[in-house]
Amino acid sequence: MKITILVLVLVFMFLCMPIQSQEKIEQSEEFLLRAIEFHGHLGPYLVLGLKAGLYANQIFGRDPMKTEALIKTKTSPPQSCFADGVQFSTGCTLGKGNISLKEGEGLLATFKKNNQKLTLKLKKGIIEEMNSLPSQEEAWENLAKDLYKRKIEKVFEIVEKKKD
Repeated sequence: MKITILVLVLVFMFLCMPIQSQEKIEQSEEFLLRAIEFHGHLGPYLVLGLKAGLYANQIFGRDPMKTEALIKTKTSPPQSCFADGVQFSTGCTLGKGNISLKEGEGLLATFKKNNQKLTLKLKKGIIEEMNSLPSQEEAWENLAKDLYKRKIEKVFEIVEKKKD
């Protein structure tokens, strides 16, 4: 019961959050802290999902009812944590059925809204950076904080960007 109430409070807080520019949200420690509360811990895949979703919001405008997200990566943690970042930042949810997670190599995220489409592919260097980390939680958290500050083009390759 307590978890249900906590989830409802977090959803309400998120929906009441004023829409800001991508740059302001990226720099918001409060937004990151709320995402960590939603997901349960800080990690690079959560942050990557946040960044991808925020960028999609910047391109399309945030519209949780009309935006769709398709994520192709490994469907188990830590890679699947990317989906939580996308859910939190875009409002696409499993319950609404407008986000899906498919098994794949690397990390590819496609966002659609009406006739618009955006596909982001995680840069190989980022994957190599994560693969080289020791298994210590502190190292993963430090990388996550660093990734949160990086510009989108330093993290993702924009494979397709089709805007009306």
